[in-house]
Amino acid sequence: MIGNDDDRRLWSIGEVARATGTTVRTLRHYDEIGLLGASARTASGHRRYTAREVRRLYRVRALRALGVPLDEIQRVLADTAEDLGSMRELLTAQLSALEAQAGRIQQLTAQLRGLLGRMDGASMPDPEQFMTTLETMSVFETHFTTEQQEQLAARRAEMGPEGVEAAKSGWAGLVEALLAHAEAGTPADDPEVGDLVARWDALGSRFHAAGEDGEATKAAARRLWDERGEELARNLPWSPDRMRALLRYVAEVREAR
Repeated sequence: MIGNDDDRRLWSIGEVARATGTTVRTLRHYDEIGLLGASARTASGHRRYTAREVRRLYRVRALRALGVPLDEIQRVLADTAEDLGSMRELLTAQLSALEAQAGRIQQLTAQLRGLLGRMDGASMPDPEQFMTTLETMSVFETHFTTEQQEQLAARRAEMGPEGVEAAKSGWAGLVEALLAHAEAGTPADDPEVGDLVARWDALGSRFHAAGEDGEATKAAARRLWDERGEELARNLPWSPDRMRALLRYVAEVREAR
């Protein structure tokens, strides 16, 4: 059981509502459906919430933020003890969801900064520039499920900004090296080329989860490049034609390994 000296404190329904951003009406609804009640009362009959009930409200709000419906929350709370282990699991799940959301916000932030950078401080970007940004924003929505987007964002969050930038730099170096081999006609079974593609695959795997989930996002990423490579290559320092040729060459090397 979670407990400390503050467990003796009591809160009024108004205090709980103000502190948690929950309306009094919502708290009363929770009471009506048996999800969260106030076990203490003042001498005049006003309800008071205990520390245990405040913690329960936190669990309710956290589960709702994770998309769990109220009836399911009731079942989860009924089947789960209020202990350090279950609270840790909930906080970990909530943190993962927030980190995934932060990853999506970071991606959109970078897109918007790029758009603002094109304004040169005074001029409005033309509609084509806005369309390009919108297309980029929609790419992941149309090729990755919401769960896959969250997995990719979570991996980026785990790597951190420095790790992501280091991976990008490493990938750029591999692109240059493999382009040189592809355009020079180096055979696909050349050991040096095979090593470069192995490093390419290992680097790409850092952005994907392990197991079946990671394989699914990798497959979605390959479809993305197959179908939208022209658009993705717009913001790369290499032309779409060179990138398409490179990806074909990389596929040939994989088959020859």
